[in-house]
Amino acid sequence: MKFSSIFLMLFIFIFSANAWEKRDLLQKEAEIETLKSCLIPNQKWVEYPAYSDRKSWDALLGDNKTEIIKLGEKMLDYQWRVVKATDYLEFQRSGSRNIMQEPFDSNNRALYCLVLAELAEGNGRFMDQIANGVWQACELTSWALSAHLSKMQKEKTSLPSDKEHIIDLSAGEMGSLLSWTYYFLKDEIDKVQPLISERLRKNVQERIMDPYMNCDNFWWQAFNATPTTSVNNWNPWCNFNVLTCFLLLEENPDVLAAAVHRTMISVDKFINYNHMDGGCEEGPSYWGHAAGKMYEYLQLLNTATAAKVSIFDEPIIKNMGEYIALSYIGNGWVANFADASAKGGGESGLIYRYGKAVGSMEMQQFGAYLFERDGKKYPHSYGYSFVRIIKDLKFNEELTKVKPAVSRVASVWYPETEFCYMRNLSGFFMATKGGYNAESHNHNDMGSFSLYLDETPMFIDAGVGTYTRQTFSDERYSIWTMQSNYHNLPMINGVAQVNGAKYRSRNVKFDSAKSLFSLDLAGAYPVEADVEKWQRSYKLQSEGGLVLRDEFKLNKAIKPNQLNFLTWAIPDVSVLGIVSLEKEGVKLKLRYDTAQFEPSVEVITLSDKQLSYVWGDKIYRLTLTAKKMQLSGNYKITISKN
Repeated sequence: MKFSSIFLMLFIFIFSANAWEKRDLLQKEAEIETLKSCLIPNQKWVEYPAYSDRKSWDALLGDNKTEIIKLGEKMLDYQWRVVKATDYLEFQRSGSRNIMQEPFDSNNRALYCLVLAELAEGNGRFMDQIANGVWQACELTSWALSAHLSKMQKEKTSLPSDKEHIIDLSAGEMGSLLSWTYYFLKDEIDKVQPLISERLRKNVQERIMDPYMNCDNFWWQAFNATPTTSVNNWNPWCNFNVLTCFLLLEENPDVLAAAVHRTMISVDKFINYNHMDGGCEEGPSYWGHAAGKMYEYLQLLNTATAAKVSIFDEPIIKNMGEYIALSYIGNGWVANFADASAKGGGESGLIYRYGKAVGSMEMQQFGAYLFERDGKKYPHSYGYSFVRIIKDLKFNEELTKVKPAVSRVASVWYPETEFCYMRNLSGFFMATKGGYNAESHNHNDMGSFSLYLDETPMFIDAGVGTYTRQTFSDERYSIWTMQSNYHNLPMINGVAQVNGAKYRSRNVKFDSAKSLFSLDLAGAYPVEADVEKWQRSYKLQSEGGLVLRDEFKLNKAIKPNQLNFLTWAIPDVSVLGIVSLEKEGVKLKLRYDTAQFEPSVEVITLSDKQLSYVWGDKIYRLTLTAKKMQLSGNYKITISKN
């Protein structure tokens, strides 16, 4: 096992709560006039075979051709579903997103499978159903989701208005899928009825291309972003799909150059917002549609300009990619914070291609590891992302020749994002963070940690449940998964952390030689906590477990302090001073001072499938309540195998 330390000592630019920096890397690569000369015209940049080139499609799809056709055959009798007005309104009424999204996604998935099957087979058998799918999509008032419409359109309702077109994640994905459908199958659709392809083209123009060029108030575009503006995964995700639509459909070179440049300005805002250290504050679950979508955008731009516009040699782009490989713990588990799930690891082909573009062997080998782990199967589970599937099929053979490997470095430190990972030779892995409580998809988790032994989660971050209206509203922090008292953090004077950019870490330090991370938590708590200092440290011993220390100073002692721990295993507190945990054959003991604390255990029943999929039907909260109220003091907790 390789044990070395990755210590990312990078230039730190801090403005307010963010490490925003006006890099504008894409705009420095090309102005509009430059783009006019380097954009490849007439879709000749497309790397995939024409529909009629059967031999090339057979070579590209290989052994996957049969399965792709079978998936399409299942949709030959598909009954296209109506997305009712009340389905949209359900978001307002009950907060449910899925009532609308389930039939909508089902239709889109069917169309996607049919298009792939027709490209694979090439004899027109799927064209009537493709025509039906295109037609039903064009019949919809909007391609945006009810949850997004209620906030983005002028009519503040989750029912789509015909007075404006909203570009959200779903609308962009639909525009991209229909643009590829038009590019490959226009002539075949015209054999069914030319009005269908005509309407498809008109719809993408009116719903995606025109609004993008004429509006600057979609929040994800971030055209008016300041150093304190959060720019999250929506930005590269939407811009990638918009760029796809323009490159496939726009014939006017002047309009095309202007549109491409506009997407470059927007994506620059995302890169400017991200930290130079490359940490993804949204977590591993979001990486594929944050840094991963940024890569796909950059790769598409690179391809369409014959590599004249490329920033793959920029260190920040490589750092943002390698985050996903370095966040992998093992056995399908990842170091999660905020809304990210502890289960995942990423998509093998995407990670491999990104790694190849930036020259990261770490990413390429990790992609090969995931590919081998998942049985080198046909990757048909990416929603309806045409590009990821076809790219994967194109690179699968190449990927099989790469030696699989998983990072096992002793420590990883992101000095701007303030994420810290540590491993030792005893099989422990811990992840902890500083940061602030206004990060994208934020939980009030500043200073929390997760601890794994032998790739088994023992002290955990629960993640997030199914998204509802409440999740992204002013009620967000009434949800227990968002609260610091359901993370591995203290309640100070009976008070939990609160959300907001000003609630952030202080005095953050990481010593890789000592495997020691420390920070002052006090800045994450409101004035009601009456805390002057709460210095917490995590030391992962070289051949032992974890030592957690808290040194605190309060202005007032109002209520007993509590130390909370979220665990996957049920804590056994029957022996004073020792809490025993056992899960899947892995055993740990947490030791505390009996003179200081009284233990208690709460069972947390997980009725939400988003959580129970990861953890089963229960997790547990261990609480150590201080027996004495005091203005200052020290706590020490040790977690070890014995």
